[in-house]
Amino acid sequence: MHVDSCDTEKIGQWEMLPDTCLLHTFKYLSDDERSKAALVCHHWHNIMRMPCLWRCRSFHFSGHRSLKPSEYVAAKGYAENLGVFLESLEVTVCPPRSMVVAQRLHSTICALLNALVRVKAPLKSLSILRLELDRSSWDRGLRNVVVDKLIYFLLRSASRLNNICLNGMRIGTELGLELISAIIQNQRSLSPLCGLSLDLRGFFSNSVPNHLNLNIPHMLQQLQGLTHLGLSYSCLSDELLLALSQSNRARRYKYGRGNILQRFSLFCTQNEPHQQVVQGYSWATLMSSCPDLKVILTVEQVIDSQQLVRILLPEIPLMVYNMTAFYSADENWNAKPLLQNMLPCYRQSLQSLTLDLSNRRKSLDDELLELVNVCECLIDLRIWAFLDVRTVGRLLHIRLTKKMSLNKIRVRIYTMAENIEEQEYQLKEVLSPFCYPPELQFLAVICPFI
Repeated sequence: MHVDSCDTEKIGQWEMLPDTCLLHTFKYLSDDERSKAALVCHHWHNIMRMPCLWRCRSFHFSGHRSLKPSEYVAAKGYAENLGVFLESLEVTVCPPRSMVVAQRLHSTICALLNALVRVKAPLKSLSILRLELDRSSWDRGLRNVVVDKLIYFLLRSASRLNNICLNGMRIGTELGLELISAIIQNQRSLSPLCGLSLDLRGFFSNSVPNHLNLNIPHMLQQLQGLTHLGLSYSCLSDELLLALSQSNRARRYKYGRGNILQRFSLFCTQNEPHQQVVQGYSWATLMSSCPDLKVILTVEQVIDSQQLVRILLPEIPLMVYNMTAFYSADENWNAKPLLQNMLPCYRQSLQSLTLDLSNRRKSLDDELLELVNVCECLIDLRIWAFLDVRTVGRLLHIRLTKKMSLNKIRVRIYTMAENIEEQEYQLKEVLSPFCYPPELQFLAVICPFI
């Protein structure tokens, strides 16, 4: 048989590649492509079975009935055949729009969790996102079985979880507390105690005022290795902060500073109940037990300044603030109190600031520049707003003359004009005199407002 010399040369080049290069290349292949590559030769087959290629996996399940069943079967097959290597699993769900899709999701998630228990998957990280179990497409039976199967996994699996994300589960309070209890038991089975990152943003349904339920602080207080906690603001209460303070004080005494709460992520939307008023002394008490605590606050669609005043207490060790504000022209809301009075309180702690403002009729240029000027620790700045093009030049001037640590700047200038060429030219003229230091990542664009 004649073998083309060119083909021989190509094969030889691949055979000469070190295993580390092959592994790096195979990481970019899909499951189907990896299966085909494993058939090339014995060496590639052996490389393809190396655990490092299969430790992390993510699945995305659509909420449409048209989704191919093979995508669900692939998830179960992956867990059965390769789950023994799996250390990080992420399942993202597009919330089901019909009971048929909900039943399919229910069967797939249950089969996936059963397989992980059966193969004794060594999971360290588990994320199940956006189940939204309070939708009408999930009937009570399906909803309960999914939660029961997740509890079964937490209690029976061989996983040593230090990262659990159940963001967007939207579960009833009673079922939610049962699930948290299973997380507590899973953590207690670990020896030695390891730090736990627990993301429960959107975990409870918004239909009930969760901040009034004292069982939630009691449960979260029992998480002995909690280092990062994510919650919806509707769960926040004085009782919760004081319970976390007591828990962290005890852990700090027993295990040392490394096993106490270090990050607290809060997610707040306009649709959540915010009638509760958290006192500043509760934050101060939590800070006394967690001196290195950093708070990350994400606010969406909040248009009431008084609501923000109740949330943005000066005692909060705010490190990251993200806000998207949507309001129409006839609504009497102004971002100036936020920029002038509230956020400057965090001038010595704020490191990352993202603001998406629809300030079509209200100029905020001076207020934004003054805020940046006073924030001493700011590292990352992202602004989406109606701004004067010259404001970008003034912002760069502040960064370059003060020699700040602000090394990441993204500015999107909204405009109502359909033709943005003139503004783009003005922006180019404004930026042309500046020379950026190599550490500065800067981007400014003109964007039509939709």
